[in-house]
Amino acid sequence: MCPGELQEVLEKHARWLAGEEGGERADFAGQKLMGARLAGVRLMGARFYRADLKGCNFRKADLRGANFVE
Repeated sequence: MCPGELQEVLEKHARWLAGEEGGERADFAGQKLMGARLAGVRLMGARFYRADLKGCNFRKADLRGANFVE
Protein backbone atom coordinates (compact mmCIF):
# COMPACT_ATOMS: atom_id res chain seq x y z
CA MET A 1 0.00 0.00 0.00
CA CYS A 2 1.52 3.32 -1.03
CA PRO A 3 1.59 6.28 1.43
CA GLY A 4 -1.22 8.09 -0.41
CA GLU A 5 -3.51 5.07 -0.21
CA LEU A 6 -2.68 4.59 3.45
CA GLN A 7 -3.50 8.22 4.21
CA GLU A 8 -6.85 7.92 2.42
CA VAL A 9 -7.77 4.78 4.39
CA LEU A 10 -6.79 6.48 7.66
CA GLU A 11 -8.86 9.57 6.85
CA LYS A 12 -11.92 7.45 6.04
CA HIS A 13 -11.39 5.45 9.22
CA ALA A 14 -11.27 8.64 11.29
CA ARG A 15 -14.59 9.70 9.73
CA TRP A 16 -16.02 6.23 10.46
CA LEU A 17 -14.97 6.51 14.11
CA ALA A 18 -16.62 9.93 14.32
CA GLY A 19 -19.81 8.63 12.69
CA GLU A 20 -19.40 11.05 9.80
CA GLU A 21 -20.58 10.64 6.23
CA GLY A 22 -18.05 9.02 3.92
CA GLY A 23 -16.44 7.13 6.76
CA GLU A 24 -15.31 3.56 6.34
CA ARG A 25 -13.69 1.06 8.69
CA ALA A 26 -10.00 0.57 7.87
CA ASP A 27 -9.45 -2.84 6.30
CA PHE A 28 -5.76 -3.67 5.94
CA ALA A 29 -6.38 -7.42 5.57
CA GLY A 30 -3.67 -8.90 3.37
CA GLN A 31 -2.05 -5.51 2.74
CA LYS A 32 1.68 -4.81 2.81
CA LEU A 33 2.19 -2.11 5.43
CA MET A 34 5.88 -2.77 6.05
CA GLY A 35 7.46 0.15 7.89
CA ALA A 36 4.26 2.21 8.03
CA ARG A 37 4.26 4.99 10.64
CA LEU A 38 1.04 4.51 12.58
CA ALA A 39 2.23 5.94 15.89
CA GLY A 40 -0.54 7.66 17.81
CA VAL A 41 -3.18 6.81 15.19
CA ARG A 42 -6.69 5.88 16.33
CA LEU A 43 -7.15 2.42 14.77
CA MET A 44 -9.97 1.08 16.93
CA GLY A 45 -11.84 -1.66 15.10
CA ALA A 46 -9.45 -1.75 12.13
CA ARG A 47 -8.87 -5.08 10.38
CA PHE A 48 -5.27 -6.32 10.03
CA TYR A 49 -5.82 -10.02 9.27
CA ARG A 50 -2.80 -11.40 7.37
CA ALA A 51 -1.35 -7.92 6.85
CA ASP A 52 2.43 -7.64 6.57
CA LEU A 53 3.26 -5.40 9.52
CA LYS A 54 7.04 -5.83 9.64
CA GLY A 55 8.65 -2.69 11.01
CA CYS A 56 5.37 -0.82 11.54
CA ASN A 57 5.41 1.79 14.28
CA PHE A 58 2.28 1.42 16.44
CA ARG A 59 3.68 3.37 19.40
CA LYS A 60 0.79 4.88 21.35
CA ALA A 61 -1.67 3.87 18.61
CA ASP A 62 -5.15 3.02 19.87
CA LEU A 63 -5.78 -0.55 18.70
CA ARG A 64 -8.75 -1.37 20.91
CA GLY A 65 -11.02 -3.80 19.09
CA ALA A 66 -8.62 -4.11 16.13
CA ASN A 67 -8.79 -7.51 14.47
CA PHE A 68 -5.52 -9.32 13.78
CA VAL A 69 -7.13 -12.76 13.29
CA GLU A 70 -9.88 -13.90 10.96
